[in-house]
Amino acid sequence: MTVVNFDPIRNNEDLPEEDSTPTAGIRVILADSQAIYRVGMKKVFALEDDIRVVAQVETLQNLYAALQRYPTDVVLLEGQLISGTIDAIPELVRQAPEAKLIVQVTEADESNTVELYRRGVRGVVPRSISPDLLVKCVRKIAEGETWIDNQSISWVIEAYRSQATNLTDPKVQPKLSKKELAIISCITRGMRNKEIAYQIGTTEQVIKNYLRKVYDKLGVSDRLELALYCLHHELLKKYLVDTEGQMAPHTEPSQPLRAKM
Repeated sequence: MTVVNFDPIRNNEDLPEEDSTPTAGIRVILADSQAIYRVGMKKVFALEDDIRVVAQVETLQNLYAALQRYPTDVVLLEGQLISGTIDAIPELVRQAPEAKLIVQVTEADESNTVELYRRGVRGVVPRSISPDLLVKCVRKIAEGETWIDNQSISWVIEAYRSQATNLTDPKVQPKLSKKELAIISCITRGMRNKEIAYQIGTTEQVIKNYLRKVYDKLGVSDRLELALYCLHHELLKKYLVDTEGQMAPHTEPSQPLRAKM
């Protein structure tokens, strides 16, 4: 079995070349700050004919670089590497949408576990997981399944129940500014960021910043979920008239803009 190490200390010209021989099976990146864990996991996977470690990294930045260099099916990620980095998981999903993420944690935590699954992680496993279970987990996730234990299932279900209760309780409805509501109104009409920026009189980057805040407030992850959320909860019903009255559009262009999601 050929193992390609991604060594962040070397210059690019000194990095080992990617294995050019055709290989089948599951391609794994080990992202862990502790060498002893990387060595141990590499030895575990070396015994399996259908799993191949294509790179090893010890920092989050090096993981980004490795994902750009090596086609990857599964990333086995130490939880500590993303500690305190809120957008790490969404950024990894954005950069490598085909790579499925498994996070190893020292101790299970309800809020952290729920948030990891919500942001796109396919599995959360303890650092003390047995080699046999780790191999089984990698295979299941590579096949497109989600790896979740009974305790985590209970946490996730309870979190969604709580969220559903909060969304139907007017006392705890998320507070949105008039500009956020105006942007949401544009999203539900299928407008792109460029068109929304023109409508409101700002830049695309400002619109993106507002959308990130709105996603966090409403607990959604993209434009489609936002639009469906608004339609289901009639979020704009009592604000729409006031919002449209106060957010006067700029002069219309000579050619009509085409609305796209």
